[in-house]
Amino acid sequence: MSSDVRAMEPEDVTRLVAERLNAGDATGVAALYEPDAVLAYPLDQLTSGRGAIQAIYQHLVDAGVKFSLETPVATVRFENLALTSTRSADNTGVRVQVLRQQPDGSWLRIIDRPEVPEP
Repeated sequence: MSSDVRAMEPEDVTRLVAERLNAGDATGVAALYEPDAVLAYPLDQLTSGRGAIQAIYQHLVDAGVKFSLETPVATVRFENLALTSTRSADNTGVRVQVLRQQPDGSWLRIIDRPEVPEP
């Protein structure tokens, strides 16, 4: 898995997160977040910063958590921001992310509420 593949559309980020997590690449997953991004995980907590987000994903990798590709809901865009979401494969809700377009045209997450199971 190559962590240097950039998300050139907002919808690419969710797919790349799942692919990288399933490949055991927590560093690659964290690279899809801005340096000061916020992850609403674990439940009822905020995890801030790429390093802390990487540690969360490494914990999930170590626990053997796998993500499935889920059905996306239509992306909402405003200037250099995008709201993406997917319907959970287990029908427990909707996962929501806010992304910002970077100067190189790629997209990174800035706010994420993943609703993943705690290992």
